[in-house]
Amino acid sequence: MARLTLGGTDLSVVGRTRIYVCGVTPYDVTHLGHAATYVWVDAVDRVLRRLGSSVEVCRNVTDVDDVLFAAAERAGGHYDQFAAVQQFRFEQDMDALAVRRPTHEPRAHVFIPQVIALAQTLLDRGAAYESAGSVYLPAAPVVAGLDPAEAERLLKEYGGRLDDPAKRDPFDQAVWQRSDAPEPAWESPWGAGRPGWHAECTAMALSTYGSSLDLHAGGADLRFPHHAFEAAQAEAATGVSPFARAWMHVGIVQLEGQKMAKSVGNLVFAKDLLAETSAGTVRTMLLDRAFDQAWDYTPEVLQQAGARLDALYAAAGTKTSSDSAWEQVLAALAAGLDVPRALDIAVEEGGQVARDLTTLLAL
Repeated sequence: MARLTLGGTDLSVVGRTRIYVCGVTPYDVTHLGHAATYVWVDAVDRVLRRLGSSVEVCRNVTDVDDVLFAAAERAGGHYDQFAAVQQFRFEQDMDALAVRRPTHEPRAHVFIPQVIALAQTLLDRGAAYESAGSVYLPAAPVVAGLDPAEAERLLKEYGGRLDDPAKRDPFDQAVWQRSDAPEPAWESPWGAGRPGWHAECTAMALSTYGSSLDLHAGGADLRFPHHAFEAAQAEAATGVSPFARAWMHVGIVQLEGQKMAKSVGNLVFAKDLLAETSAGTVRTMLLDRAFDQAWDYTPEVLQQAGARLDALYAAAGTKTSSDSAWEQVLAALAAGLDVPRALDIAVEEGGQVARDLTTLLAL
């Protein structure tokens, strides 16, 4: 069995390969940044299976979130019904992009008891503190070594509530957040409240896989604060380190040099691209680069991906092929998911090698 390395980490396992990927907050349709993350996770899943690993993918649904609550209120609907509709649309986009359904798909609203248990465990271990009905994880160990101004900017961008007066330090993050009317709330030992965003993923990942993961994936923009606090909570609660053996931070998709985001209004939607071109072309555009590379979307980039895929298809129609070329393709994929190199070999070799790569990457 060949071994996959990612970020310098050997992901060979005995038994199953446990992958956790941060899922969407279902308050809007799927944009290209979302699609990039989930297509890359789908690719690593497919490659690991081809290399002989047994793979489980857990992709959560963040259906308890302040951003979702606000979007539902603007739409005049209840947040859980609103989330269900948006999640259905997201799954349609994933199906259209040939992204395999995850093995596990926990929804945050089902895991409220597990978040409460996480908060209580952290309190019992002295790793968190309770204040005014909320439970906080101290930020000092998490932000150590980071530029304070940059950490503050990112926490503000991702709803870090730096102005929460109940905190000892503005950077501390809520494991359990007090709710005031009319905010959604669940009962807890500390009063009515709701889970902190980072705590939701921690609780869902630990509940699904136990104390550690083989690979944690998500967009590069989630590296801090979300992934940093998620791992810190898990390690403090379980005493097991590292929480994830390897991390896959997928490069940010930009438009004219600016990160694609709803708050900016510069979104390119997956469904719009799929209306004008094939899923294989979109997948080729997303995968024909280093997985952690930030890049700008333009119509020309999509056209180039179409030409690249056409070349692969044309090569697949030839009769030449060799076992050694296929081994080179697998070696390229095993060495950090080098899809561009694998495509180069397949286009040059043609025949069964090109056909097999087309199938493996669902192109």
